[in-house]
Amino acid sequence: MKITINQVPQEGLYFKEAIDPKDLDLDTALIKFRSPVKLIAQVSRITNALIVDLNIHGVAFADCSRCLNEFEWVFDKDVQLSYPLESGDVFIDLNPDIREEIILDYPIKPLCKTNCKGLCLKCGKNKNEGGCNCGST
Repeated sequence: MKITINQVPQEGLYFKEAIDPKDLDLDTALIKFRSPVKLIAQVSRITNALIVDLNIHGVAFADCSRCLNEFEWVFDKDVQLSYPLESGDVFIDLNPDIREEIILDYPIKPLCKTNCKGLCLKCGKNKNEGGCNCGST
């Protein structure tokens, strides 16, 4: 998402936009986005700076680190970004900072639920679905 500096009026600029997660390179081995990332932004220009109040919302799917089942991970974050303006600046590209803000909130060890029991170490059965018959549980 790029903001043309000259097009930011004195009273500010408000807009909504959806960005394809592929444009932000968000997918990892454990987390996959299947729908656009939604942005709501309020842009203000203060003499030599551009201030962007931003809400970032998205839905991703992650693989649980314990049971390996896929689950939905909802991402919703409010951030404020500040960009100092130089005389030659024509636009500000928000994509690198949006990407960084999303990735900073990625779970280190994604869990489908906090009390996920994981898989049986012996037979591989999902312990969340009940015990197994291998004798280890």
